[in-house]
Amino acid sequence: TSFRLNSLTILPSCIVFLVLCSLVTVSFPSLGVGFYKSSCPSAEAIVGKPVNKVGCEASVLLKSTPGNPLEREHVANNPSLRDIIAFAARDSSYKLGGINYDVPAGRRDGRVSREDEVGQNLPPLFFNAQQLADNFGRKGITYSIGVSHCSSFCSRLYNFNATHAQDPFMDPRYAAFLKTKCPPPSANGVGGDPTVALDPTPNRMDNKYYMKSKKNGGLLTSDQTLMNGASTQRMVVNNARSPGTWANKFAKAMVHMGSLDVLTGTHGEIRRQCSVVN
Repeated sequence: TSFRLNSLTILPSCIVFLVLCSLVTVSFPSLGVGFYKSSCPSAEAIVGKPVNKVGCEASVLLKSTPGNPLEREHVANNPSLRDIIAFAARDSSYKLGGINYDVPAGRRDGRVSREDEVGQNLPPLFFNAQQLADNFGRKGITYSIGVSHCSSFCSRLYNFNATHAQDPFMDPRYAAFLKTKCPPPSANGVGGDPTVALDPTPNRMDNKYYMKSKKNGGLLTSDQTLMNGASTQRMVVNNARSPGTWANKFAKAMVHMGSLDVLTGTHGEIRRQCSVVN
């Protein structure tokens, strides 16, 4: 059994991973480790080879061309697109940070995709600790690393409020560094919008995000507010103190995230072409 994944890649700078804050006990019917053991025993290995070789990004969704045919298309009834992405996410975690874990599989692909549903499930960048807890608590998660545009946090650097030019909770040295990357917004709003890494190692999967946040080095308001609440502050300190414990939490979080709102059994479909419904 085979399917083509020649350009399946994941660019670490384009991914924001989700980390579990408090994992609750849940069950995910019809998902299981080794789901393709009989129908496609090489499935995970086939996904892992190109990820390990070149990384992974959205090219899995590219259309076929005469010079690059059928690379994202696979044999019907083989792994679904959702399972392929779950395997690739696991392999990327291992490549970037040595974090490995078993992936329960058996997901089926949906027939509907709506852009407006994304915003309904992600919190605004200005949320405080309680709002973050409430928002992510519905899924049992919080988030870790990636990059952010200057426009997402410039309000912390310039004209913060009537009494402070910049956010007093931000490390002054970090603020000075950010100002070298993000000049004051122009009056007419014209200009570029550079990106800044959310943590010191944007291409490495590690706990540096928490180490930085502990020292008032959170980039976004929603990052730094984690240090303003007793429970979230303990989480930040514990994750900063123990890389191994954090890595275990991360692995459990990825399994949890990959098992939310899945279609299994006879629901949905196995797409013959990844970017369009059958």
